Amino acid sequence: MNALQTFNTFLLVLAAIFPVVNPPGSALVFLSLTRRASADTRGFLAARVAINAFFVMAGSLLVGTFVLNLYGISVPIIRVAGGIVVAVAGWRLLNEGGQKEKQEDAAEVDKSDYRGMAFYPLTLPLTTGPGTIAVMISLGFSRTATATVMGELIFVATILLAALVIAVSIYVCFAYAARAERVLGHTGTEIAVRLSAFILLCIGVQIFWTGAAELIQMLPHESTAPVLPKPES
Repeated sequence: MNALQTFNTFLLVLAAIFPVVNPPGSALVFLSLTRRASADTRGFLAARVAINAFFVMAGSLLVGTFVLNLYGISVPIIRVAGGIVVAVAGWRLLNEGGQKEKQEDAAEVDKSDYRGMAFYPLTLPLTTGPGTIAVMISLGFSRTATATVMGELIFVATILLAALVIAVSIYVCFAYAARAERVLGHTGTEIAVRLSAFILLCIGVQIFWTGAAELIQMLPHESTAPVLPKPES
């Protein structure tokens, strides 16, 4: 791969992953789930989620194909299962509101409670969910098409560089999510969070439907031709 091909691959991978991860939209969900956290705790979580997200993307790229083959799991199954998880998370966030805020006002939230949220649900499935994993695994399948070992290494390094850029954007969006709240105000932030939750629900349904459609296409199709009776001997 020459420099131009490497740069084009980087841009294509970045364009494929960024809309799926959607750091600006995920930042509003992150802000809603960490509303009672301090600025230091939110900064720690933003860094931890960004690191976790990078390793999820890198692991899906490097060993995702091996894991699927080991357990006999297909990519459509990942989309179906992951779509359900994302849709449930979006549904829960969509229905949370005043009651949750009153409960958190009554009881002070401990910092350790937020530390436990760093991987689930903040990293998986809200930030790097099944859609991101499926994209990275698909890229892992395509890397075998590279002609030389050096070309394959450059291809993998280019994808990892794009994943690193996504991880940095996740940290920036999450760490400064509180500024969006100050600009939008409490009511505007609540509306934006609900809209993001609804979009998250729709994304989950879309991921589920994509996987289900692929599974349906894999089913054996019976012949629709009429069966003629055999002539009597």
